[in-house]
Amino acid sequence: MKILIVVALVFVLLALGSAGLFMLRRDRTAGARDNRMARSLALRVGLSIALFLFILLSWRMGWIQPTGLPIGR
Repeated sequence: MKILIVVALVFVLLALGSAGLFMLRRDRTAGARDNRMARSLALRVGLSIALFLFILLSWRMGWIQPTGLPIGR
């Protein structure tokens, strides 16, 4: 379960990095660059929402348990 969450976070970071790369790359047509950057950012938002919902579902189904912070030890 933890591996799946880490892999999803890596995909979110890759989508963010590709959007930054599209933003910085110089093309002759700025419209194509903007479309790719917007699509990459939309993918990042979609992956983040899906990951949040998956974590919420996993907690609800009992697949993962919150551990909290060991305060006072």
